[in-house]
Amino acid sequence: MTDTEPTVVQSWNEWDPLRHVIVGRADGCCIPPPEPALDAKVPEDSDMRGQWGPRPQETVDRANELLDNFADMLKKRGVRVDRPDPLDFNQPVATPDWETESMFGCMPPRDVLLTVGKEMLEATMSYRCRWFEYLCYRPLLQRYYEEDPGMRHEAAPKPRLTDADYRPDYLSEKIGVEKRLQWTAEKYFVTTEEEPLFDAADVLRFGKDLVVQHGFTTNLKGIDWLRRHFPDHRVHAVNFPGDPYPIHIDATFTPIRPGLIINNPDRRLPDDQRKMFERNEWEIVDAARPAHNSPPPLCYSSVWLSMNVLVLDPKTVCVEASEVHQMDQLDRLGMEVVPVDLRDAYAFGGGLHCCTADVRREGSLEDYFPKG
Repeated sequence: MTDTEPTVVQSWNEWDPLRHVIVGRADGCCIPPPEPALDAKVPEDSDMRGQWGPRPQETVDRANELLDNFADMLKKRGVRVDRPDPLDFNQPVATPDWETESMFGCMPPRDVLLTVGKEMLEATMSYRCRWFEYLCYRPLLQRYYEEDPGMRHEAAPKPRLTDADYRPDYLSEKIGVEKRLQWTAEKYFVTTEEEPLFDAADVLRFGKDLVVQHGFTTNLKGIDWLRRHFPDHRVHAVNFPGDPYPIHIDATFTPIRPGLIINNPDRRLPDDQRKMFERNEWEIVDAARPAHNSPPPLCYSSVWLSMNVLVLDPKTVCVEASEVHQMDQLDRLGMEVVPVDLRDAYAFGGGLHCCTADVRREGSLEDYFPKG
């Protein structure tokens, strides 16, 4: 597919052959100032606690170099690649309900945009600093809408994000991991049920079924909104005890091809939620351990970005180049593994799945779970 061909929006799952994708940019990315949603998600031992403001320019340049290289590799494989238009993220923003001193960035389009069939949906987002992030993608979405008569551009209701959306007892710096793990097991998260909240990166697409993580960025009301919005789909809520900071599903539960999922061994899907997969003969295997003992400097994400892979087709998968154990496992599972150097961009919003958003994959809508 070339850039001159008219856009066709359509993607039903995470593994059909990729033909058109958005790859993020690191330009102007900031460490956001403290806010209720953010404070609960920064690990207590993180080097980011107490810091905010523009990221060092040399780290921005390095991240952009890696993202550009990744985009070029995808183009050489016949994938059309578009890029967002960064805002000036280092400026105060406000609504009638709140104000914050800066925004975040546009490296991880997966967080904001959910493509289901011919629809591209802008998520609500649950960070105040990310409330306006959708604007980075509007020029692309407007172009897709003009070029594809069947494309549907939707936006979920913008939340107010008042203090009523967050539990104040989650904001202590000294809760401790054990207490956080207990709360995760009890499905007690920083977000309340005041209004629908979800990030697009909490949703995995399995044809007729959407699997959505209930955690820090997606609440039950957000899952219910998705269920009502996609009435022809079956929407399943999942959760993962063992994760003290359940932010997005794509470093925990990763479909590789029809019938195969890798699952974070520290955050296994509970037995009662496995039944749908087992009845339909899907294999859920423990993911290989990460190659690193700690995330890069000034990074929100855990070492389990090792699992944050981008499937190009049911036989081919992109894996971060230093994650040798994950590459070896996927090779043994019968995949062609494409190593991609991206670790120095992790701090800007995540891994290979995070920094992309589907526009088009080949294939049609299928039912992968006919036995319910």
